[in-house]
Formats: sequence, structure tokens, C-alpha cells
Amino acid sequence: MARPSPTGTSGTTAEAVPDERALTADEFTAAVTAVTNAFGDPTRREIYLAVRDHGPAGVTAAEVAERFALHPNVARHHLEKLAGGGYLVVEVGRRDDATRTAGRPSKRYCAVELDNTFSLPLKHDDVLSSLLARALDALGPDRAAGLADEVGYEYGRDLAARMDPGAGQRSVKAAIGAVADALTAHGFAAHAEERGGELKIVSECCPFGDTAQRYPNVVCALDRGMIRGMMSGLHGEISPRSEASRPGGDDHCVTGV
Repeated sequence: MARPSPTGTSGTTAEAVPDERALTADEFTAAVTAVTNAFGDPTRREIYLAVRDHGPAGVTAAEVAERFALHPNVARHHLEKLAGGGYLVVEVGRRDDATRTAGRPSKRYCAVELDNTFSLPLKHDDVLSSLLARALDALGPDRAAGLADEVGYEYGRDLAARMDPGAGQRSVKAAIGAVADALTAHGFAAHAEERGGELKIVSECCPFGDTAQRYPNVVCALDRGMIRGMMSGLHGEISPRSEASRPGGDDHCVTGV
């Protein structure tokens, strides 16, 4: 599916960015899911616009609650959904809080600039993809999967730290929901679901495309590592397990946590 042109017409233009490829059907679906998940709620859309208009100083949950006549917990829920999707960043103990004399430092939410076209955080480059393929072949399946898990874990920890720095550990249900939101923002179209009395993360898309088909064990190890890293930062150490995978022929990727 071709990426919409910046002018809104269906044809290509001379201004099109030359180094970006068109999204596949699955990637387009994932991108739409990510945007819908973050902005489908009209109040959440208005909150994001208000945060963006507020500038680099950001806003607190209390300020949002007062402006939109919401309970503070509801305001915080909307802000954390936006933060989990990568549309807001969270800062704690900013210098402009120097006048505070007691209590915990305020947590401020600041807007991130958005592209004017659909895009996914996972970019593709033919040369790097070729290099990656050769490196994976040289490492062998076991070492490659182990490295993928380590890289995914570190990246997941970093994502968790940016979602809610300085916050205490969340409940497992809240953490899994935040992980699903973050995965959705990365092109996985993920959601949390209870199956057989256990919570699972179900991903309807895989942003790794052909690489996942060629190296399913490595890509699945990377996915599990990301989930393990995010859960470690948000809740505590776990050992996620793959119960179904799209590269393996299943309809969805299902990870038990």
C-alpha cells in the first residue's frame, strides 16, 4: 500500500522522501492501530493537543484533571496511554519545581513531535538488512537468539524508564497493559487478553516482515526480550514464553507472561 503523499493527493510528488519505502498492508494496519489506540478517545486527543500547546514545560496530571474536569486517576490514565505509545515523554523533578518545599517531585508530561505521515519506529534499510542476515547466519541460531534476547531486554528496560521514570512498580495487569501499548506503538498491534485464567500479550502484526520469516527464533527472542525488559522496569522480572507466532504459521503472536 502506498504511503499517502504530503499534499493529500494519491500521486507521487517530487517532494517525497526518497529513503522511505511504502508501508506494507500489515504495517499500515499496525500504524493505524497505534494511532487509534492512542487517539481514538476524543478526550485523549484533546489532552494531547493541550499538552503540545503547553510547550516544553509540560503538564502534570493534576493540571490536566483540573482543565478537563476529570478525576486525577482518569487524567493520569490518559497521559500514561499517550506516554506508553511514545507520544508523550515523562520528566520527574524538573528544575522549574525548585520552589517545591515538600512532597514528591511533580511528574510532568511533555509532547513529542509527530511526523505528518504514517511511520513506524522500526525502519528498514537494504544494506543493513543484508548485513544483519549475514551476521545472524555467522552467529548460528542459538547465539543469535541469545543476543537478540539481550538486545530486546535492554531496549525494553529503556522503554519502561521513559514511560514512567521514578514511579513505583505497577501491578502485573497494569504493566502488561502498558507493555501492549508500547508494542502497538512499535508496529505490533498488540493488546492484553486473558486466556485460560492467565494474561497474554497478543500481537496481530509483526513489523520485522521478511526477517521474521527467515529467522523466526531470533525475532521471537527479540520480541520476548523487549517484553521481559519492559516488565522488569514496570513490574518485576518475569520469563515470557512464546505460545504462538505468525512466523510459525499462527494467526497471531501470543506471549504468556
